[in-house]
Amino acid sequence: MGVFKYEYEFTSVIPPARLFKAFVLDADNFIPKIAPQAVKSFEILEGDGGAGTIKKITFGEGSTYSYVKQRIDSMDKENFAYSYSLIEGTPDSIEKICYETKLVASGSGTIIKSTSEYHVKGDVEIKEEHIKARKEKASHLHKATENYLLEHHDAYN
Repeated sequence: MGVFKYEYEFTSVIPPARLFKAFVLDADNFIPKIAPQAVKSFEILEGDGGAGTIKKITFGEGSTYSYVKQRIDSMDKENFAYSYSLIEGTPDSIEKICYETKLVASGSGTIIKSTSEYHVKGDVEIKEEHIKARKEKASHLHKATENYLLEHHDAYN
């Protein structure tokens, strides 16, 4: 088994506390609202929303996968950090994918720092095109979040 790791950063004009409330703490409601074509729903299968919680995320039509199951590994509300693993619904060649996200204050906005680790089976390699596509999807979701929060000044304050 191999592990492929990559990091990426996004910037936002939205402060970290507000981004964290919308994008992490209320993700189950917020993400399907801002990206209904991509994510249809979140369903808690086990847990209370904190570490150890398992969720099923159902994707919209045209998505590569119909669903994934996600386990929340940690949630640090004071430091705006969050980690989770995709534990089901990934390609057969991948055992799991682990994500860590930290929102860091920068001026009046935020630097969103993300790390992804692909735990692959055998000698499978993660292709650069896949990483680029994942970064692009994440970038679109972060931009949609920022746009929503800029348009709805009272949301998630």
